[in-house]
Amino acid sequence: QVQLVESGGGLVQAGDSLRLTCAASGRTFTDYATAWFRQAPGKDRDFVAAIRRSGKMTTYSDSVKGRFTVSTDNAKNTVYLQMNSLKPEDTAVYYCAVDFWRSEWRARAITCWGKGTLVTVSS
Repeated sequence: QVQLVESGGGLVQAGDSLRLTCAASGRTFTDYATAWFRQAPGKDRDFVAAIRRSGKMTTYSDSVKGRFTVSTDNAKNTVYLQMNSLKPEDTAVYYCAVDFWRSEWRARAITCWGKGTLVTVSS
């Protein structure tokens, strides 16, 4: 069983930056991927970004492409989400998840989640 803990959320102003951290512990499989999703109040949990453990494959949603960067430190079993040029519409609870690498990431297909960290962007 893998345990995931997100951190780094907070209240920032539009245009600011934040870096989220997802720390994994417990049993993991060799070539897994870590994904970030977000869920705003009253909305579905949407895909944000994903990175394969090897670090050689990443993918982003169109809404964050060019602003967010996902990276991994395998020695620390940690994945980061660097968020720049934040917008009020980025306000959400951000969750990390672990699964095999997928060509398409859907929240309902994933079973291993962290508890989330809240990001609030004021205008």
